Amino acid sequence: MGVLVLGVGGAVSQGESDRMVVVAAAADLRFALDDMLRAFRARHLGIQVRVTYGSSGNFFAQLSNRAPFDIFFSADLDYPRQLVEQGLAEKATLFLYAVGRIVVWVPRRSSVDLEGRGIQALLDPSVRKVAIANPQHAPYGRAAVAAMKALGVYEQVQDRLVYGENIAQTAQFIHTGAADIGIIALALALAPALRDTGRYWEIPLDAYPRMDQGGIILSWAKDMEAAQALRAFVLGPEGKAILRSYGFFLPGE
Repeated sequence: MGVLVLGVGGAVSQGESDRMVVVAAAADLRFALDDMLRAFRARHLGIQVRVTYGSSGNFFAQLSNRAPFDIFFSADLDYPRQLVEQGLAEKATLFLYAVGRIVVWVPRRSSVDLEGRGIQALLDPSVRKVAIANPQHAPYGRAAVAAMKALGVYEQVQDRLVYGENIAQTAQFIHTGAADIGIIALALALAPALRDTGRYWEIPLDAYPRMDQGGIILSWAKDMEAAQALRAFVLGPEGKAILRSYGFFLPGE
């Protein structure tokens, strides 16, 4: 499932200027942000964008040590706020871009009655491993734990949990058979790599804390104007439309 492998993306064609925005982005944005960047580049031909996807908590630790990123798209709002509190970013650049949602996901080949059982599908006798993102540094992992506790299945499931480094790796575990079922971001379940190969059941929103997802421009951004242009695009009509298509709620909705 190479399309979910994390790494650096966003290369642009040769001949463009040397303006560059280096982005750290939560793994749940792997496909939505890629789509936004294709549209962004069409309107900002002089700006290159390079993205690394990973867990928000790991990025926060790196950025606390002034890692060389210009803008951070987190899977929660707390990490960007803490960067402001640490004096590493201006509060004026803090933004809320989406509200995340989580689902239980199984490969289409699975015999588990996900549609009929919902969260109880995690307890199916055929399920040996349940994948979630590591709750120590992944907001989506913390949401998964909260949902399982709220819906009364956590104690029965906890001994079978396997942890992805981030939500994209969690999806990869299930997709490749390293886990039988798991809890992932709705945005990934709707992405091309998973949409046609699996089935999902959306976990009720009242089962886990609201997942406000926010970002920040770091104080050491090399091209502040270019970073602000990317921020404005994500928050603008085209960016919002793409986020909505991947199952994100938008602020105010």
